[in-house]
Amino acid sequence: MPIEQNKTQNSKLPTYTKNQLALRNGQDRPEIWCACEGIIYDVTHSRLWKNGKHYQHWAGQDLSKELADAPHTKSVFEKFEKVGRLI
Repeated sequence: MPIEQNKTQNSKLPTYTKNQLALRNGQDRPEIWCACEGIIYDVTHSRLWKNGKHYQHWAGQDLSKELADAPHTKSVFEKFEKVGRLI
């Protein structure tokens, strides 16, 4: 997908605050969401995010800074649905 088209689609996503994202941690609500570089992804159905935890990482937060130490790139999020933008 061209970068400009992707930006346009992302700008149409609903926005959520860090506090709203924090509630989607698999504990307070059934949704399990994570953010990366301003985009929020729904990882609820991933077996790797069972109960809102993935190795030493917890859902409901922005994982952009932690990605540098991950054995994968941000492209891992592409298989998950984009549900919003973090503001």
